[in-house]
Amino acid sequence: MSLPRARIVTLNAALGPLDYRVPDGMNVEPGSVVVAPLGPRQMLGVVWEADRLPSEEVGDNRLRPLAGMLDVRPIAAPLRRLCEWTADYYLAPLAAVLRMVLPSSAALDGPRQLTEYRPTGQIPDRLTPQRERALATLDGRQGTIRELADIAQVSDAVLRGLVNAGALEPVAVDADRLLACPNPDYAAPDLNDEQAAAAQSLSAAIGQGFDPVLLDGVTGSGKTEVYFEAIAECLRQGRQALVLLPEIALTEPFLKRFEARFGCAPVAWHSGLRSSERRRNWRGIASGEAKVTVGARSALFLPYRNLGLIVVDEAHEPTFKQEDGVQYHARDTAVMRGKFEDILVILSSATPAIESRHMVEIGRYREVTLAQRFAGAQLPSIRALDLTQDPPPRGRWLAPELVGELEANLAAGEQSLLFLNRRGFAPLTLCRHCGHRFQCPNCTAWMVEHRLTRRLACHHCGHVMPPPQACPECGEEDSLVACGPGVERIADEVAELLPEARTAIVTSDTIWSPQRAAEFVAAMDGGEIDIVIGTQLVTKGYHFPNLTLVGVVDADLGLAGGDLRAAERSFQQIQQVAGRAGRGDKPGRVLIQSHDPEAPVIAALVSGDAPGFYAAETEARKDAAMPPFGRLAAIVVSAEDASEAEAVARRIGHAAPEVDGMVVFGPAPAPLAMLRGRHRQRILVHARRSLDVQDVIRDWLAGVEWGSKTRVSVDVDPYSFL
Repeated sequence: MSLPRARIVTLNAALGPLDYRVPDGMNVEPGSVVVAPLGPRQMLGVVWEADRLPSEEVGDNRLRPLAGMLDVRPIAAPLRRLCEWTADYYLAPLAAVLRMVLPSSAALDGPRQLTEYRPTGQIPDRLTPQRERALATLDGRQGTIRELADIAQVSDAVLRGLVNAGALEPVAVDADRLLACPNPDYAAPDLNDEQAAAAQSLSAAIGQGFDPVLLDGVTGSGKTEVYFEAIAECLRQGRQALVLLPEIALTEPFLKRFEARFGCAPVAWHSGLRSSERRRNWRGIASGEAKVTVGARSALFLPYRNLGLIVVDEAHEPTFKQEDGVQYHARDTAVMRGKFEDILVILSSATPAIESRHMVEIGRYREVTLAQRFAGAQLPSIRALDLTQDPPPRGRWLAPELVGELEANLAAGEQSLLFLNRRGFAPLTLCRHCGHRFQCPNCTAWMVEHRLTRRLACHHCGHVMPPPQACPECGEEDSLVACGPGVERIADEVAELLPEARTAIVTSDTIWSPQRAAEFVAAMDGGEIDIVIGTQLVTKGYHFPNLTLVGVVDADLGLAGGDLRAAERSFQQIQQVAGRAGRGDKPGRVLIQSHDPEAPVIAALVSGDAPGFYAAETEARKDAAMPPFGRLAAIVVSAEDASEAEAVARRIGHAAPEVDGMVVFGPAPAPLAMLRGRHRQRILVHARRSLDVQDVIRDWLAGVEWGSKTRVSVDVDPYSFL
């Protein structure tokens, strides 16, 4: 029975819920996607339960009628509850969350048809060699002209000639069809006893209700193969599965592993998709035709018709925290979606976050462990190189012992990896004559030199400029000098020391798409690369059996600054990159360069005492009442005018309520005091775990006014302190 009036959440974050009259004959229900008039415009919106959202009471006679309803399935109640929770917990407008559910306007247009072509069996009168090859190759195949041309390795014109000759005929097909469905029994894996027990535990939980599980396995233990079996059981039960990955670059290698197991690729969801792919994949997910989706964190909010499983791979990764817009953490939000959907959620990691470990300890999460590497492979040996005792020669960054190991690996025909989490050639460029340092004009950050592309770049706002011939401060020519190493500088050093080595630089500058990642993996598997020099992009997800040596160039880099997670993050990164070594039959070894090898992080890595390290870190967090034992929230004020940002921040600071169990620090300039041309002030809130800090902040900010040119954002559970 249709509602006489409907409460609508539009996709405009500046608007609250609005009431509309439902025209006769329009059958709407909660979740229906509708078109609502707003002044002279029309906006998309979603019908919501009136008792869940307050709105100004308006008489029926004053209500405007809805302009239309779209031919898509209503947004289901569990997803609406997730949107409400996300908006409430992360202090975001509900409309902004809803935009992630409906990210593709093209997907809402309704069914579309596409013209494809298939052979008719007719042989044309004029049969050129290209036409003959095309017909032989395309026997029984169907696709667009472009797809068939790629298959037959001929030009589009050859195929259009075959159409005109009657050898190919047009066929109207559904533009949104998905070509293949994964087969759970396509290539069942050969699991060892430990993996089989873990897989059985996870598979048995499919369809049994909400069950958050931490899948904790050492690097190379086969966690992916284990949770693949849970996906297989999900498919057997006719339900959908979602796998979240932390990096787009990991998508392509994952797709190949998935295809080898299930016979076809899953549906992908990430920012690199074309609009037509986003439309097709969104509609397949909403209809239930897309059985398995792999994607970035935004895939979490898609309208799955029959979701049965969520997997968060590399669940410890900080990239799962969205840093702008709706500042949600995909790991925690995935658990909440699992709760609303009443399904299994798997958090997979070789180095679980302290927050996840704590949830296991208090009984909120179940733990499944994999303690051994697969197929008898051994964990690599790890040693620290003390740079105070055995430093690199002046002007170099690789210690002599590490260089010797690289030479030995090259002679043995084995692959090596050098890890430095710093893109570009050098993090700072200055004038040796006057000391001028090149700083971004839009941010409080140094310009990073990238010699491969001959530019200076800001890694925060994207501002780029060519390196000048002369210092802009003193005018001295040829006086600019690069300070410190980035991966490009390490690559140059390797080229000088080992000119016969074939190298590859792997960063977000060189591997910016799934296709580039696939090319890199193919080159490694084909033995075309001897030494990889990479950033955190190579610390996870890759399996190269011939990679036996890992060198960590600067293990001290991640320990600088005041980030409460610095030690944990450094431990995770180095342990993850160490896990790339020795994953096949050959033993692996890891050398960690450090100026302080006795530091707790380095000592724990060398001794293999991960439990001891995490216990000490957890105890330190507990003593300081820091997450997960306390709560943090950052209020960031930004404006183009520095004095305006400071004035608003002071007003907010002065209005801070006196609340038992809550302390307010600041306001003070943010560590990145200017970002993208806007001056920034930060207030940090520290509260006890039991305090509903969101309600406190919501009421607090409601009592303060600021101008339209000033932005105030709240980051609940911040991961970045810049």
